[in-house]
Amino acid sequence: MPQQTQRRMMRLGAFVHETGQHVAAWRHPQAHFHSGASFADAVEVAQTAERGKFDFLFLADTAAVSLSGTPESRGRMGKVVKFEPMTILSALAAVTKHLGLVATSTTTFNEPYTLARQFASLDQISGGRSGWNLVTSNNEDDALNYSLEQHPAHADRYERAIEFAEVVTGLWDSWDEDAFIRDKESGVFFDPSKLHPLHHKGKHFQVRGPLNVGRSPQGRPVLVQAGASGTGRDVAARLAELVFTAQTTFEQGKEFYGDVMGRLPRYGRSPAEVLVMPGLYPVVAPTESEAREKFEYLQSLIHPSVGLAVLEHTIGVHDLDKLPLDGPVPEMPDTNGPLSRQRLLLDQARRDNLTLWELCLANAGPRGHVLTIGTPSQVVDEMEHWFKDGACDGFNVMPAWLPGSLTDFVDLVIPELQRRGLFRTEYEAMTLRGNLGLPQPISRFHADRFAGAAQ
Repeated sequence: MPQQTQRRMMRLGAFVHETGQHVAAWRHPQAHFHSGASFADAVEVAQTAERGKFDFLFLADTAAVSLSGTPESRGRMGKVVKFEPMTILSALAAVTKHLGLVATSTTTFNEPYTLARQFASLDQISGGRSGWNLVTSNNEDDALNYSLEQHPAHADRYERAIEFAEVVTGLWDSWDEDAFIRDKESGVFFDPSKLHPLHHKGKHFQVRGPLNVGRSPQGRPVLVQAGASGTGRDVAARLAELVFTAQTTFEQGKEFYGDVMGRLPRYGRSPAEVLVMPGLYPVVAPTESEAREKFEYLQSLIHPSVGLAVLEHTIGVHDLDKLPLDGPVPEMPDTNGPLSRQRLLLDQARRDNLTLWELCLANAGPRGHVLTIGTPSQVVDEMEHWFKDGACDGFNVMPAWLPGSLTDFVDLVIPELQRRGLFRTEYEAMTLRGNLGLPQPISRFHADRFAGAAQ
C-alpha cells in the first residue's frame, strides 16, 4: 500500500501580555488587572492554553517602563509591570506538561553565555519545552537602563544579534546527548571526548565555553525571531525555526511568507525547518453581532491620551498629541526603534484613509496584526484562508483581554479548527520541537560526520 502523507496541521501560540493585548484590557470588569504581580493569574492563563492544545505560551518582554507621553496617559497604562520571563516560565513549567514556553530575550542588552544557560536550564526543567525569541530590542528606553545614553543603531543591533545567536547555539552544542555516563561503580561521570568547548572569538564576543548545562532534551531550545525589515527577514531565514510576524492583510502575509521561504536556500535551509506565524487578534462570540459588541466595548474604554501614547510607542514617534485627532496621519521620519511596525501602520493609515484617532483605535488592539471579528466559523474561515493559501503555518493568537478572550478562543474556535481537521485533538509529543514537527538539530561538532555519511 502507498505510504500516506501526514496531514499538515496548523500551529498555534498564545501571545499573552499581562492583562491582554488591548491597551484598555485591564479595565474590563472580568480582567486580570493584577497580572504582572499575580502568579495565580499566570497559572490560569497557561493552563487554559494547554487545555486548548496550544503549541506554546509566548511572553513578549521589554526592560523599561515608558516615561513618554503625558503624566495623565502614563497613569492610565495597565501594562507597566511584569514578571521577568525566565522566572515566570520556570515556575509555569511545574504546572504544565505539554505547553511550550517561549520568552523574548534581547541580544542587545545580554551576554550570550548567560542567555544560553538560562534557556538550557528552562529546557531541562520543562523536559524540552523552551524557546528563545531572539530580538534586537526596538524599545529605545531599554538602552537607558543599561548604561547607554542612546539606543544602538538598527544595523549595529542586527550585526551583534547574528554573532550572538552563533555563540548561543554553539554553547547549546557543548555536550553530546550520551556524554553523561554517571557510573557509580566505575567512578566515571562523563566522557570527556563528548564535551566540546566553543573557543569563539569574534567582533563582539569572546566565549570559550563549554556550557555548564547538559544538552537539551529536544536537542536545542527552539529559536524564534520576529523582524519584518529586509535585515530582519534575512536573520529569520538564516537562524529562525519559528518566525513571528505582523501583517494586516492576506496579501501582505503571503508576500512575507514567500519572501522568507525564498531566502532559505542561500543559508542551506529548507521550508521543513521553518514555521511562519503571524499575529492574530480574534474577537469571537456565538453570533457576529455579539462579537462586534465585544470589540466595540473594549474600544470604548480607550482614553484618548492612552491611545496616542501607545501609538507613539508602537511607531517610535513622539509629540502626536500636538496634532489634531480628526486630521490626517502625517508623513513621519524613519525611526531607530520599531521601523517595520511604523511602516506597516502608516501604510494602513494611507490605504484606509484613516484619521490620527482612527489609527490610534486600529492600533489599540491588533497593533499591526490580523484582526478578525465574528462567529467561530467566520474566524476559522479567515485562519484557514491564510493557512491553506500560502500566507502562514499557523498563528500567534493575541487575546484581547485575559482570561476571557483566551477562554473564548479555546471554547469556541479550537473545536471548529478540530472539526475541520486543521488542528490537533491531542499533543503529539512531550517536547516543543516534537509538537511543532520541527527536525531535531544536529550538533555543529558532528555536522561533518553526518555530511560525510550522507555522501
